[in-house]
Amino acid sequence: MAKLYRLADILQRWRAKSRPRPDAPNGLLLLSCGGLGDTVLLSHVIEEFCKYATENEPVTILLRKDGAKTAFLFPDHIKTYVVDFPLYHNDLSSRSKISNELYDANYRAVISTDYLRHPDLDEAMMRATGAPEIIAMQARPWGKYKAQLAKNAQSFSRLFDSGPALQDKILRWYKFANWLSGESTTPRLNFSSPSTQLKAEPPLVLIQPFSAVKAKQCGPDVYKALFDALPADTDIRITGASGEMDKNPSYAHLLERANVSFEDAGFVELAGLLKVARLVVSVDTAVMHLSVAVGAPTLCLASAAYVGEIVPYAKNLIPSNVEFYYKSMTCEGCLGSCINSLQNGSFKCIDELENPTVVSKALRLFMRSDQRA
Repeated sequence: MAKLYRLADILQRWRAKSRPRPDAPNGLLLLSCGGLGDTVLLSHVIEEFCKYATENEPVTILLRKDGAKTAFLFPDHIKTYVVDFPLYHNDLSSRSKISNELYDANYRAVISTDYLRHPDLDEAMMRATGAPEIIAMQARPWGKYKAQLAKNAQSFSRLFDSGPALQDKILRWYKFANWLSGESTTPRLNFSSPSTQLKAEPPLVLIQPFSAVKAKQCGPDVYKALFDALPADTDIRITGASGEMDKNPSYAHLLERANVSFEDAGFVELAGLLKVARLVVSVDTAVMHLSVAVGAPTLCLASAAYVGEIVPYAKNLIPSNVEFYYKSMTCEGCLGSCINSLQNGSFKCIDELENPTVVSKALRLFMRSDQRA
């Protein structure tokens, strides 16, 4: 199947070149093809990449359909182009339509912000644009696609060596953006300051216990211990997509408490709730990154899998409203390729998080927030 699509891509590019574009190339296209969390994190650095645009040149960002749900964090001047990746990957007609749209847009320059790239998805889209400049970082090593990634690299105008495979994602972006602009901007994040506005009454606590990777989830006993310790009048809401409780029935008993409910608000509405929350406790998910970004007092219950790349943030970037709790292990930084057996359905590093420590860290953030209200 991959060979068929690669042949179709070659044919599309050949046909596109025979279709003249009357105007001079104009516009900067950025690609960010990660998930929701990546979109949130990139929102702090996106303006650094926009510096590559010429004066008054329009900037567009290409996003994966699921990752686009947090695109409201981007500045208003950036247009979005959303692609259904499974459809692009599996439907030849849709693939051709998208590729032709990208070519007809006639971009001057295309920049991928992704270190991890797929040769037949985002890289294929970049090549389909036919832009005079196609720029990226050297792709993360991927054994399955080593040969194709190397072949595609020949189509890029410039490639940036961003350094070792395991390093902080945001610092990597800054290095790349500085290389593009020729500047030496000091890495910083555009996090909101912790809110000093009036908080919700009764006090609102938001809990995000769910992850697409279930092994990253803490057991419900962690949250039961926290609920027992919070004031009885606290409005506790467990957040998640509709139907999340059906997928995780072991957490259902938490909703039996009178002050606990389920909240399935979309990301825009959820951002508003996060801004007035006294406390947010979340596993390593997009909700956690969004919570930190809007200034909510946030406790992240993290696995050690992404230590050194995503959580915790680099020491010189961590804002005052977040605390990361994880168990350091010799195997940390595995990026999800766990070498240990699951314990109680969770990664070993998650299962070993201690309930009393979770409660004490959460209460400290809650009380600090209460003093600011």
